[in-house]
Amino acid sequence: MTENSTLKGAALAQAAPRDVMLADVLEGLSQSQKELSPKYFYDTRGSQLFEKITELDEYYPTRTERALLERWMPVWVTEGRPAALVELGAGSAAKSRVVLDAMEAARAGSLYVPVDVSGDFLHETAALLREEYDGLRVEPRVADITRPLELSIDLPRPTWFALLGSTLGNFDRLQAVRLLGRVAARMGAVDRFLLGVDRRPGPAKPAERILAAYDDAAGVTAAFNLNVLHVLNRELGSDFDLEGFRHEARYDEDEGRIEMHLVSVRPQTARFPDGREVYLSEGETIRTEISCKYDRATVDELFGAAGLEVQRWVEDDRGYFALVLARSVSG
Repeated sequence: MTENSTLKGAALAQAAPRDVMLADVLEGLSQSQKELSPKYFYDTRGSQLFEKITELDEYYPTRTERALLERWMPVWVTEGRPAALVELGAGSAAKSRVVLDAMEAARAGSLYVPVDVSGDFLHETAALLREEYDGLRVEPRVADITRPLELSIDLPRPTWFALLGSTLGNFDRLQAVRLLGRVAARMGAVDRFLLGVDRRPGPAKPAERILAAYDDAAGVTAAFNLNVLHVLNRELGSDFDLEGFRHEARYDEDEGRIEMHLVSVRPQTARFPDGREVYLSEGETIRTEISCKYDRATVDELFGAAGLEVQRWVEDDRGYFALVLARSVSG
């Protein structure tokens, strides 16, 4: 789960035409380990469910990252004086407001460019921000951050690019390097990249603590996970039976990541309007999300491959979460 990737059904056709979405879904479901992209979680109901998840006691990333931002943004913004903030996968911009508050207090820049795949949700957020901040120029851009980034706007310098909410964890290594590389390619020498990452297990953070964040006692995450099948049924006309699956979260120690799965509780076949079918045996799973966890070494390795370099690295007192500020090596 990520806090900044929001996908509403109304925006789905705009972000990914039906034939593109269908091809993507069928390709994922044809793999030996069936999988779906987590970007299909976030229709309106999915976004609402995720907001509930972020308020749960089990889900520590939201409040931990926010506390780090509140602690360090006044310092970093005063030092770096960003003229603009570009946020990838902005969602509701809940924590972006901490950065914007710091920019306003420091009399730094007044341009905010939220980038998200959900057009309706994005423009609603932009309208709210314009009401909240006098003089803030908000230029929303509807785009899928997994694709080349086209902002069509002249950015003042320095610009800060932000990827918060542990969103990077949804990408495997190759995908993460590509995304980071696209950001690095847009950065000049004075620009910076602000990143939030969920830390790997350690003495003070057992794997069970991470697992609980993805399998809460109230079943909100389970409903969120199952909702992706509802999105497919609505957008593609498939007939997945939501009662035929259960939610499961796993921690893969070798890969250093959480995996969310939908487990088929019986043999079943899901059908699509064009006649194609997807068969699942009892116990077979559809992997709906990965959420990679990081330490300093893994972030340094990813950044090195993407042309970035860590300038600041701070953690909360428990070592649960890290906030990173980086520069472009070639900028």
